[in-house]
Amino acid sequence: MLILDNLLLSPLLWIFREINESVQKEQAGEAEAVTRSLSELYMKLDTGAITEEEFDAAEAVLLDRLDAIQERDQGVAAEGEEGDEAEDEDDDEEEEEEEEEEEEEEEEVSDTSPTDAGEV
Repeated sequence: MLILDNLLLSPLLWIFREINESVQKEQAGEAEAVTRSLSELYMKLDTGAITEEEFDAAEAVLLDRLDAIQERDQGVAAEGEEGDEAEDEDDDEEEEEEEEEEEEEEEEVSDTSPTDAGEV
């Protein structure tokens, strides 16, 4: 039954991976496209193809879009860091618990060991 489930789900997983990869590529290229558009806009202004007012309006739109992309990317990076920090905290807690257990074991051993030379 498990093998049958794996065979049925494999194509779906592959499709989801492909969609994820294409979205990531598109998002990565989006910032570059906005930067190219800004460069073209500056060239149009320099050549006199557009007026200063047209330039200002188009530049504001493109810069807002670029800011939104950067905020989204920083948000994704922050989420990844939060996950890493949570994992680090879990690891730290586990290490502390292990150290406490070792200390307790050492105390138990020292409590049961003879303290006087005459008891040996």
